[in-house]
Amino acid sequence: MDLKEKVRIIEDFPKVGISFKDISTLIGDGEAFRYSIDQIVSYLKDKNVDLIVGPEARGFIFGVPVAYALGVGFVPVRKPGKLPYNTTKIEYALEYGTDALEIHEDAIKPGQRVAIVDDLLATGGTIEAVTKLVEKVGGEVVSLNFVIELEELKGRDKLKGHDIMSLLKYDI
Repeated sequence: MDLKEKVRIIEDFPKVGISFKDISTLIGDGEAFRYSIDQIVSYLKDKNVDLIVGPEARGFIFGVPVAYALGVGFVPVRKPGKLPYNTTKIEYALEYGTDALEIHEDAIKPGQRVAIVDDLLATGGTIEAVTKLVEKVGGEVVSLNFVIELEELKGRDKLKGHDIMSLLKYDI
């Protein structure tokens, strides 16, 4: 299946010069959504993954069905103040300023094998932070999995040493 046919491109959104890759059309198509999930599951099935971690919010959309199909748990990574129990936090740099993410401190047991699933790899900053957060609580990141990768933004460069898989690649 050609998944690129299922992704809507919106030029100049959210600002002039940006070519936004809209996954809502992909996830709205049951066959394309299932195919996407099946492709990620197929990639991960022999990696002995214990948990899937997904950053909010679109990482939830793809991560939860992948976890379900693999028969493993799902761990959400969220913005500060959104998780109800004790958390571990990491701050990371954005183009202008900083941001932060949190995970429940007991969500991952030391040594558990984790795959991170998200919709998009762009500059790599968010996923680098998620990776560090997983490692901070004792998890071993075995794979980083994306539906879309914007190659021109060189997110892979921040994630060297990690197994990275993306279903679709765009030059931007």
